[in-house]
Order: sequence, then structure tokens, then C-alpha cells
Amino acid sequence: MISIRAAAFAGALFIACTVWVSGAWGALCPADVTDFTAKVRHVYDGDTVKLEDGRAVRLVGLNTPEISRDESPSDPYARAARRALIEMLDTTGFRVHGRYDTERRDRYGRTLAHLFLPDGNSLTAMLLQRGLGAAITVPPNVWNGECYFAAEAGARDRLRGMWSHPRFQPIESTRLSRSASGFRLIKGEVERVGLRRNSIWLDLPGGVSLRIDKRDLQYLAGVDPVGLKGSGVVARGWLYKRKGKLRMRIRHASAIEVRSK
Repeated sequence: MISIRAAAFAGALFIACTVWVSGAWGALCPADVTDFTAKVRHVYDGDTVKLEDGRAVRLVGLNTPEISRDESPSDPYARAARRALIEMLDTTGFRVHGRYDTERRDRYGRTLAHLFLPDGNSLTAMLLQRGLGAAITVPPNVWNGECYFAAEAGARDRLRGMWSHPRFQPIESTRLSRSASGFRLIKGEVERVGLRRNSIWLDLPGGVSLRIDKRDLQYLAGVDPVGLKGSGVVARGWLYKRKGKLRMRIRHASAIEVRSK
């Protein structure tokens, strides 16, 4: 069961975001300002496009299933997400409005932006509502995060799109393959809490650890990492391997659901 405090917070968030998802003007998670207007030249996948001016834009707040770049198969619903994005853009002649967040570029040099159709609808929210992506919040880019998670919640509750596939259900940490990687939802009980000078580590069964940098604690309001020993958690993020062990970095409260002890 979810803790009483978490349940109360989730209930308040759901009510607030249900109103906001619809938007004051009927649009899904609308923008408060517009920083640029552009035309999309190419759609790489469900969360990355190329503009006519040559910029590659990574949509903020969304992670869609990966399309294979080599001979390995694409993730389930990866091509469906790309097709859906193309169809959405085609209705407006591929014209979009963009809003920047705190950071304007990611580590790959891509432009980070929230993209909207001319009618005000958020492309991120539309994909999330169809179950064709997972909501993510990567600090310091936190604008509209609550609205995006509310859009995802409806799709997950109804098992729409990717949420109907076992690949995207939370997996027990003990069942993860040692070669597991990429974006995943994992669950398990916190067996140990380790304190380091710059980080906090939550060890789950099966040799899987969640890493929280202390500089990110400002984004984990309502979560007490040190007190989580014995609690069940569901974490979302990107798995990586270091020293033979699987790890996942937790940077925002939305990335970890805490269940009662």
C-alpha cells in the first residue's frame, strides 16, 4: 500500500492536475509562454525531431520507447510513438511553438524544449495520454512536470499503449538481467541505506542500487531517503552498470514511489 502521506499528496496532485491537464483553454498541458515558432523537418523517434533550421530538439518531460539504431529490435511501441508524433504534426503542416526550460541543451548538444501545436496542445502530453511514452522529470528542467505525470497516469491506469506490454511494467530488482540497460521501472524493498560524502545509496535486492546525489535533494521534497530502509519502492530511470552492479540515478521525487513499510 502507498503510505497515507503519499496517498494524500497523490490525491491532491491528481485533482489539481486533472484540472490543469485540460488547461484553462481546453488544451493539454498548454504553454505559459512561447519562445520560438518553427517547422519540423524530420521526426527521429517519439521524443526527438529536427527543425528546418537544423536544430535537433529533444522533447522535455518525455521518454518514448527506443527505435533500434542497429540490428537489434526496437522496443515495443517505439515505431508507434514515432508514427503518432508524425500524424500529430501533419495536422498543422509540421508547424510548432516551442518553450525552453531551465537548460537549453543536453549533453549531446540537442536543443531541449517543450513543443506545442498551434492550438496549444502539448505534444508531450498528447503522447503520454495515448500511452506512447513515460513521463520524466530531469532537474533543473521541471516545468510542467506535474501535468505530464497526470497525463501519463490516465494511460497507465487504463493500460493504454506501452503500458499494456510486460516490458513496461515495474520489474522486481531480483529479476533484472545483469545486462539490463536503458529506461526501466524497477521495484523492490530497500535493504540498506548507504551515506557517502556527496550521495545517498538505496540498495535493493539482487545487487541493484539507487543513487541520489545530495545536490538533488532539493528536488525530492516529501521523500526522506535516509528513512527508507525496509520500505518498498518503485523507481523509474536509466539503468547503467558500474563495477559489475546495476545502478539507477534518482534525481526527482517523481522518479521514486515510496510504499508503506
